[in-house]
Amino acid sequence: MTRTSAHRTSEHHPDAAIATVTAMAPRRRARPARRVLAVGLALAACLGAISATASAAEPDDAGSAANSAAGLERYHHQRLDWRSCVLGPDDTVGHDLERGGARCADVTVPLDYTDPRGRTITVAISRIRASDTRHRIGTMLTNPGGPGGSGLDLTPGLRTAMKEVGARYDLIGMDPRFVGRSTALDCGWPIGTNLFSAGLSRASFDRQVALQKDLADRCRASNGAVLPYITTRNTARDMDVVRAALGERRVSYFGYSYGTYLGTVYTQMFPGRVDRVVLDGALDPRRYGPRVLRGSEGENDRALSDWAAWTALRDDTYHLGRTRAEVLATVTRVQEASARDPLVVGTAPEVFRLDDSRVGLVLLMDNADDTDAARAAFADEMATLARAAAGQPAPLSPEFAGKLRMFLTAATGPTGVQTAILCGDVAAPRDPEVYWRDIEAARVAHPLYGPFTNNIVPCAFWDAPREEPVRVRRDVPMLIVAADGDPRTPYTGSVALRALVPSSRLLTLRGANRHAVYGLYGNSCVDDRVNDYLATGRLPKTDRTCVK
Repeated sequence: MTRTSAHRTSEHHPDAAIATVTAMAPRRRARPARRVLAVGLALAACLGAISATASAAEPDDAGSAANSAAGLERYHHQRLDWRSCVLGPDDTVGHDLERGGARCADVTVPLDYTDPRGRTITVAISRIRASDTRHRIGTMLTNPGGPGGSGLDLTPGLRTAMKEVGARYDLIGMDPRFVGRSTALDCGWPIGTNLFSAGLSRASFDRQVALQKDLADRCRASNGAVLPYITTRNTARDMDVVRAALGERRVSYFGYSYGTYLGTVYTQMFPGRVDRVVLDGALDPRRYGPRVLRGSEGENDRALSDWAAWTALRDDTYHLGRTRAEVLATVTRVQEASARDPLVVGTAPEVFRLDDSRVGLVLLMDNADDTDAARAAFADEMATLARAAAGQPAPLSPEFAGKLRMFLTAATGPTGVQTAILCGDVAAPRDPEVYWRDIEAARVAHPLYGPFTNNIVPCAFWDAPREEPVRVRRDVPMLIVAADGDPRTPYTGSVALRALVPSSRLLTLRGANRHAVYGLYGNSCVDDRVNDYLATGRLPKTDRTCVK
């Protein structure tokens, strides 16, 4: 779900693989807002009891903005040291920000908001200041998704997507706590992700149980003191410290994917401190948790079927089948072959062995974008796997090799933050048999995606969260953007959030198998309506629809 720089980790790289699930993260059509993660989005995890101290301090619980600032004065009034975002000659992220006119700073926040005089951590932010100061609207905080996606460099692309109205905002990119250039978390994982399918057999699932438990144990052993504080609620509290440190009474917000959940949480915890809110690819906050991909099987099946139809028209190129049914049958054969013997792909010295759990990851990686470029990349990957399944040499394209390297080999940067957030937010079932029963039930109707979306996660072996998830009780106006064929955060989540927040409006893109739309997909109807709202602050009188 995120790119690379000194502290970037493949775990949040949206462009590369599933955007890593839970993430939810889309492939870019053009350069704009390029991050969005993924449930990669969706990813996956789960809960406990809120302390009395924290409860009394939050506006959502106590209704008192004054109480929420208790003990936080030194954080709210800190002086920010704005500097170049470039860390060195090879820092592509910093150079992108520099070219976009951004400056960077570190914001100090408490690790534990119930003990504001205790240990502190830093949150890295970037800012592109409004150039149209005469018509300045205010400051906009942003988040690309994940959870755990680095958002420091989201702002240059977002400024481009916003066109003229972008010049009227100070745009703030942010690496949430323990992400990217903020105080870091590293679980020391030997692989870049924990997102795999349960495969086709009980033996494959049992291997997943052992893997996920090992990952949880590694993270707890090295980071046990901080894991309880790596949560969405604490990120929302950090955002409010950022707001205050910037000298703003209210801020606007733009979030993709998991960023829609974070934005929803912020509006509920600090309802009087938001101006304009746009949530693209929304999650139903009642369904968010470690198993956040559950329920997306149907959308993934439909996206795969649409891709198969596209691929069948190009059989002379990919040789996967001349009809939709033939292409889908090839995919099934590849999965079954990998369950018998891992598929060997690549050439020495870089060779990968993909069993049915890893092939399941490939099937999810490129399934949330219906542009020709994304579908072609997916078809090329499946053609490589089909050759391997037939026992033929299967060399990898540089792009496919990069994805497999990112997720299946030792990470080049910190690991585990996406999982830590999910596990810290909502409690997951502890009994592996719960997952196995769900997998077996789901695979009947969804044999390819059911074992992935229902697979066990490290949160099954995590300590219980300390706070309950935020409930949506406040009606805060917002614009919700969604494609009706989104395989990562299904359209039903945006519809559900729309119903929970009566003053909101839903902008639907019909006919697209796409996760995250605004500024990324090239649909002028969606982009123009979002920009109208950002410029005027006026929501449409009714829900609106655009066509792919």
